[in-house]
Amino acid sequence: QVQLAESGGGLVQAGGSLRLSCAASGRTFSTYAVAWFRQAPGKEREFVQGISRNGGSTYEADSVKGRFTISRENAKNSVFLQMNSLKPEDTAVYYCAARPSPSYYGGISYNTRDYDYWGQGTQVTVSS
Repeated sequence: QVQLAESGGGLVQAGGSLRLSCAASGRTFSTYAVAWFRQAPGKEREFVQGISRNGGSTYEADSVKGRFTISRENAKNSVFLQMNSLKPEDTAVYYCAARPSPSYYGGISYNTRDYDYWGQGTQVTVSS
């Protein structure tokens, strides 16, 4: 069982930066692949970026390529999302999600249904 808690959201002007954190409980966090998703009002939840259990592989959505960076510190049971050059269209509730992964470099999925554990979300608002 893993419990996830996001933090770091807020209001920022376009072009600014935020760093989101996802803190996990549980001794086996290093065996989980983790991803960030986001959901804007009236839209479906979408994949943003994912990272393998050992941090050796990452995948990102085209919409955030070159602007967002995912990282993790397994010793601290934490995953981070550094968001730079923010745009108004990045406004959404951001969620971290985790799924068990037998693969050190794989396990990342773009599909929300593949993730077993979710945080409560943190609001990111980018003003123009």
